Amino acid sequence: MENNKSSIGLKVALGIALALFIGTGFYTSKLYKEKNEQEVQLTKEKELVMNDLSNMAKQYDLAIGENEVANAKLVEAKARIEGLIDSLKVSEANVKSLWRYKSKYAALQKEMDVLLAENDKLKVENELLATSLDSTKVRLEERTMFTDSLLVQNTALAEVVENAAVLSTVGLKGFGVIERTSGKLIPTERASRADKIRVCFTVAKNSLVQAGDQELYVQVIDPNNNTLGVNEQVAFGEKVLNYSLVSKFNYENANLNVCEFVLPKGDSKFEKGRYRVNVFNEKDLVSSSEFTLK
Repeated sequence: MENNKSSIGLKVALGIALALFIGTGFYTSKLYKEKNEQEVQLTKEKELVMNDLSNMAKQYDLAIGENEVANAKLVEAKARIEGLIDSLKVSEANVKSLWRYKSKYAALQKEMDVLLAENDKLKVENELLATSLDSTKVRLEERTMFTDSLLVQNTALAEVVENAAVLSTVGLKGFGVIERTSGKLIPTERASRADKIRVCFTVAKNSLVQAGDQELYVQVIDPNNNTLGVNEQVAFGEKVLNYSLVSKFNYENANLNVCEFVLPKGDSKFEKGRYRVNVFNEKDLVSSSEFTLK
């Protein structure tokens, strides 16, 4: 009798143990399946966040590319997004980590909305400014046209150079002169009789140039391609200019007639042939002419 009871108890215990084992196995299998499904879902959500961040970075690229001078705020924000993308690539796909990245993405999205709105406003303001500058340039170019009765010798008035704040010259002429003991100058075309070469030009009126002491470089080149006068050099960046003399004058925002003299080298006479005369404003050639001594 007691043996039967023991046998029954053992069977019951084995049945309970088997039921527990089966239940535990089923529960473990269910947990493993749910864990795998959760990992797959988290991986998909991680990829979605990665795509959202990449799209945000592309929007910044477009906004930055619209401006010649990139907005510093946009560049900094794009750098933060790229840093977040790099961090997300190597992060573990878990709920806590993904929630943190989603929160950062939401904050960056709000920041981007504000920055792009500011950038659009700035772009409109720049376009309006460019339009205003174009209008101002047109008005300045209109003012550079001048007619002045002081110009003589049938010299036609020319338009002031495009860069409005630069001196220009008109009516440039060079010719030989005989100098009498009285100081009187007589023009001549004879090389053997010329004592000096006289260079005359008119500095054109330009109200945009500040009044005061100014200077232009005069270059006289003889038929043998020699630079007459002091024949010194001056450098403007990479360009070197050989000049005959520096014409210095006081400019008072009005047309100004200027004449300068160039002497032959030593005791020699001037060569026969064609002479070239150039006037430079620093490195820029502003006028040129030729004359001949026979």
